[in-house]
Amino acid sequence: MDPISAEPLITDDTIVFGLLALCLGFIFYTSSKTTGFWSKFYGIVPGVLMCYLLPAVLASMGVISDERSNLYFMASRYLLPAALVLMTLSIDLKAIANLGSKALIMFLTGTVGIIIGGPLAILLVSIFSPETVGGNDFDAIWRGLATIAGSWIGGGANQAAMLEIFQYNPEKYGGMVLIDIVVANVWMAIILLGVGKTKKIDAWLKADTRAIEELRVKVTAFTERITRVPTLSDYMIMLSLAFTAVGISHFFGNHISSYLTSTFEGVADTKSFLSFLGSGFFWMVVLATTAGIGLSFTKAKTYEGAGASKLGGVFIYILVATIGMKMDLGKVLENPGLIAVGFIWIGIHAGLLILVAKLIKAPYFFLAVGSQANVGGAASAPVVAAEFHPSLTSVGVLLAVLGYVVGTGGALLCAYLMEVASMAP
Repeated sequence: MDPISAEPLITDDTIVFGLLALCLGFIFYTSSKTTGFWSKFYGIVPGVLMCYLLPAVLASMGVISDERSNLYFMASRYLLPAALVLMTLSIDLKAIANLGSKALIMFLTGTVGIIIGGPLAILLVSIFSPETVGGNDFDAIWRGLATIAGSWIGGGANQAAMLEIFQYNPEKYGGMVLIDIVVANVWMAIILLGVGKTKKIDAWLKADTRAIEELRVKVTAFTERITRVPTLSDYMIMLSLAFTAVGISHFFGNHISSYLTSTFEGVADTKSFLSFLGSGFFWMVVLATTAGIGLSFTKAKTYEGAGASKLGGVFIYILVATIGMKMDLGKVLENPGLIAVGFIWIGIHAGLLILVAKLIKAPYFFLAVGSQANVGGAASAPVVAAEFHPSLTSVGVLLAVLGYVVGTGGALLCAYLMEVASMAP
């Protein structure tokens, strides 16, 4: 039975959410064990990866389905911006600035990896399976792959722009979405697996991690100084700050995107470099992050002592579980040719990141977040950054926002290069 096209066993989101909560509770309970099997297991496999994989297993078995659920939409539109507020209200902008230029270099390296990876993947696959990357007119595979380039450099808005520009056959577009989801999520799983081996990877890269360590120590010392036993009043005020900011972010985000779309032709035109400015999600992320940074200059910063970032972490893990629902493990080998193109593509992206990280001695943190700011965007870059330390969440957010800016232009360049590659003899 095809678990995506067939009706899943459970379609009620209330029950699905309960199952996700059960998965998260089981993982956090077992990962808290300091001896025995679970201690050894989580010494190898990071807990956050399991929070992602268990829902993926349920989706693959046909128990639940992302296509029949609104939980990801809820988590990405409600909980993600709330988490961004709670996890940035104690931000130290000066310390983040001291991280230097390596974060930006690794982000741009990731972007270049996607731009050149697409055409190189087409050339490699065409050697042994030319029909896989062929097609004519609006069925041409490169047109479909252009939508993946938009997704992997910018996000959903950029992906939609590429579909509009290159007019790929809508009946076949679902296959490209599948490649996008499968390959991007497998790559995210690999990155999360590496988080548990950060010290070994950094030692191999000969990375200078002093700036990251200084930020961690500084934030930890600040948190310890203001830590208190949280009261009900603390929780209510933190939730009030977070979700008031979410409401404001949605309100102004929708109005800004509508105003820009109706006022400026460049924003309304999906073929324009500025089309990302018409995305309500983009403005929601920007405004929520701005709200959190703004609160960091007020007394609200002390709520970190009552567990603001931990509460934000709860929201992030719920988001991770809903992202996991998108991954159907049984689909990995459904279209081996195009899936191979996707994995070669992401492999070139990864290889370039590793090469540059080795050359400039960049920490694994910059490699992981620089990659996810491209491939995963605002929904997963903060997740990966927070796994290193809650204080680093804002780095992931800022780079993901930059991904929106370069998304359309980068994807267009990649698409034209793929068109040339597909016509190569």
